[in-house]
Amino acid sequence: MTIIHTARRFAESPAEVFAAIRDPARLARWWGPQGFTNSFEVFEFQPGGRWVFVMHGPDGTDYPNESVFEEIVADALVRIRHVSQPHFVLSIGLAASREGTLLSWKQDFADPRVAEGIRHIVEPANEQNLDRLARELATGA
Repeated sequence: MTIIHTARRFAESPAEVFAAIRDPARLARWWGPQGFTNSFEVFEFQPGGRWVFVMHGPDGTDYPNESVFEEIVADALVRIRHVSQPHFVLSIGLAASREGTLLSWKQDFADPRVAEGIRHIVEPANEQNLDRLARELATGA
């Protein structure tokens, strides 16, 4: 098992950050690396619910994705199992802090070789993803 982890502080409350995750219109605006867009086909935001979408790369390449929401704790945690390749479990933890929210983003890969093979893509992509979340939070909705 290999975990790729990043964290970010946001001025907004955990409830405000959670709102940008649970709302599919907002999530579609910030999910993925810089330059990517999303088309959500299924978004069942509940434990056991499916999330099926296509990420559209800036070069026009489509990346089909399918996940299952494993655990959702309002304003605190969203755990998602990515069932299409590559296989991992993403845990997005939200903790209140004096500054607002500390977000913890952990991708747990069952196969360490897969994690190490894509780490050079995943780490900067995750930072870009959180940059996009910061912009979404700044604009409100």
